[in-house]
Amino acid sequence: MTFKKLFAFGLVAAVLVACGDDASSGPVTGSNEDSSSSVCENCNELSSSSNVIASDATQSSDSTSSGSLASSLDDSSSSSSVMLSSSSSVLEGYVDPSTVVAGTMTDERDGQTYKTVTIGTQTWMAENLNYAYLQPTAELDSSSFCYNDSASYCEKYGRMYLLSAAMDSAGIWTSEDKSCGFDKTCNLGDDYVQGICPVGWHLPTLSEWFVLLSAVNGANYGGNELKATSGWNDRSYPGSGNGTDAYSFAALPAGYRASSGYFYEEGDYAYFWSSTEYTVSDANVVYLYYKTNAVVQHIGNRAHGLSVRCVKD
Repeated sequence: MTFKKLFAFGLVAAVLVACGDDASSGPVTGSNEDSSSSVCENCNELSSSSNVIASDATQSSDSTSSGSLASSLDDSSSSSSVMLSSSSSVLEGYVDPSTVVAGTMTDERDGQTYKTVTIGTQTWMAENLNYAYLQPTAELDSSSFCYNDSASYCEKYGRMYLLSAAMDSAGIWTSEDKSCGFDKTCNLGDDYVQGICPVGWHLPTLSEWFVLLSAVNGANYGGNELKATSGWNDRSYPGSGNGTDAYSFAALPAGYRASSGYFYEEGDYAYFWSSTEYTVSDANVVYLYYKTNAVVQHIGNRAHGLSVRCVKD
């Protein structure tokens, strides 16, 4: 099946922002060298393709000055990120939060039930996927993980998946091996793929993430409307990192698993895979950060473990 790309952001202004503005913040973007803190020590690896998608550029400036997973998710040598801001307060495709419809779905593979939410034309899981995909890789005995290797974190955040697992490169749920692991290309184009998701659902393309961001971005800046109302760090002041969850998407800051096997940034960042490739070692990622309302598109190394949200076919 093919999903037509929809980039409904209207007119945008590109602003280059130097990485070193705020050394206390930072996302992780994808080299195989891992950072043990969110300090901007890997700023030279920030990708020039990192886009902060917000309706007010002033609200998202400090998210691109970061140097954690988002600054090590790729191998780019650029020291700047591109911020996109809309010239209109309400974007094309905006969905009023009062119209969203909550529901549930059950994954027949393991009986787990997930909250769902219909936002405009899309229906998303309103929780991170927690299916135990345990296919080994060449170097690991599993390709999905609980944060800190603790089952209690899976209950809270769902599992973290290598891109090969998120795409079901072993072909467990599909008729043929997609060979979408590290250092291999999937060549999907605009086609979407079920991947690790239940039947009737699929791993979102980057275009589908953009449709969601268009739907919520017109409300304010996007990130607050997608974040859960609790669970985010609040080092600035009590409650400062939490969102309004206006669209019942309930994004939680699960952090990520580095290729080294260590876990980072729980409480600070929510990272989500898309099925859209970037290079043989990277794919497009969407992330949210506790310190800003921005929603950021970035490049993630396939060897990292990130969260998955499935969208209905």
